[in-house]
Amino acid sequence: MTRESESGLPIEPVYGPEALAGWDPAERLGEPGAYPFTRGVYPSMYTGRPWTMRQYAGFGTAAESNARYKQLIAHGTTGLSVAFDLPTQMGHDSDAPIASGEVGKVGVAVDSVEDMRILLDGIPLDRVSTSMTINAPAALLLLMYQLVGEEQGVPADRLTGTIQNDVLKEYIARGTYIFPPKPSLRLIADTFRYCRAEIPRWNTISISGYHMAEAGASPVQEIAFTLADGIAYVRTAVAAGMDVDDFAPRLSFFFVARTTILEEVAKFRAARRIWARLMREEFGARNPRSLMLRFHTQTAGVQLTAQQPEVNLVRVAVQGLAAVLGGTQSLHTNSFDEAIALPTDTSARLALRTQQVLAYETDVTATVDPFAGSYVVERMTDDIETAVLELMERVEHMGGAVGAIERGFQKGEIERSAYRVARETDSGERVVVGVNRFTVDAEEPYEPLRVDPEIEAQQAARLAALRAGRDGAAVDAALAELRRAAAGTDNVLPPMKEALRARATVGEVCDALRQVWGTYVPADAF
Repeated sequence: MTRESESGLPIEPVYGPEALAGWDPAERLGEPGAYPFTRGVYPSMYTGRPWTMRQYAGFGTAAESNARYKQLIAHGTTGLSVAFDLPTQMGHDSDAPIASGEVGKVGVAVDSVEDMRILLDGIPLDRVSTSMTINAPAALLLLMYQLVGEEQGVPADRLTGTIQNDVLKEYIARGTYIFPPKPSLRLIADTFRYCRAEIPRWNTISISGYHMAEAGASPVQEIAFTLADGIAYVRTAVAAGMDVDDFAPRLSFFFVARTTILEEVAKFRAARRIWARLMREEFGARNPRSLMLRFHTQTAGVQLTAQQPEVNLVRVAVQGLAAVLGGTQSLHTNSFDEAIALPTDTSARLALRTQQVLAYETDVTATVDPFAGSYVVERMTDDIETAVLELMERVEHMGGAVGAIERGFQKGEIERSAYRVARETDSGERVVVGVNRFTVDAEEPYEPLRVDPEIEAQQAARLAALRAGRDGAAVDAALAELRRAAAGTDNVLPPMKEALRARATVGEVCDALRQVWGTYVPADAF
């Protein structure tokens, strides 16, 4: 009996040679590290060294998060991944009325370069790669990171890491936007240009399907809408006068890994192939690195359950395996208790140990692309590619990603997919272990990590001391220069950096830009 994948595509009980009839391996596969990169972006993949093991962490104050980062590094993490609280993500200071109740809750509060200095204290920025999950104010946090690097004596060309910086998916699925789409895209293009000159090893954007998947997008929707956003960013940079090969090698992507191993592996392989062809055929990219879809993966937070949370250890291991078999460049494994609260030290360590078992105790790193030539995976890769291209064409007919966003297309499609999954779960057609089958009468008590509510008052006091001790006239002058650049065509990052150096806060810098660019109000808010 034929089953359906998460994307609604058929999965046959048995596959044989007929599944690949008329199939040209040279065209569809190529060699690992070579166009069209179906088999991976590097020739040796994990046979040379494992993927980068990142653990997404950040809560409370900068000092508390710094302690967690040092613990993770001691346990073997090879890359940091910083979570910021909602006020920081939305460009508000911790003492702003709108920030009340949210300071330090879902990530670390960073109000100024002073907080960034504490966050990175004792962490060698020339040896640690850092990913920062920040979007609308991404340029600010990157500049703070650069300023702290300068204080450490680390040249900007030695800094490595990634800013998410993907605001289009915020309009689609997540909501932490600040400015309207047009100035947001201008800020991203300015960041591309700035980093090429100043921080050349930094990945300037992580085009994210993860949050769409967490909102309910199917694997096909995740890839189609993410790549459509990628096209919009490339077009913006090219329209701003940049050569595609000047910035495309620093583009990266961010996807989810679900428990459906076969479809996830096929999804990753199809995404690489589609992106390589787009970059070569539409944008004329010549540098092979411009054609590579390099991506970070996080296991599926939306599939974690508060019921029998220890079962999440199994889910995360399966999801991590799917990411590795799909050829990810870096991986974050969720902690088993994240459906309940912020992860504890113990659960965060177990999540990292999951990756280490995959890397060092299994044989999946012994060979490149273990599923190559599999009848089922190659057929599913082709089916996903076809479905993704059809959905991308629908987006293109609406004027591309921004035009489709303005019509609410992606959001509507994702909501329909999420509703289908919820309906199937409620009916029992979709089994969720511990939720609608294999339940227990009573759960064992669990003590979650809790954030101290006094953090909000502490951050407010720090801000008051910062403002009292800085040169107010220098801050005002720097913010005026930033507004002038934002109103014209100059790159806004240099004056933004000087404002931050003068100890302007995140909220003050974002307010300066709000005064010029305005704020985004979604059409369905009226």
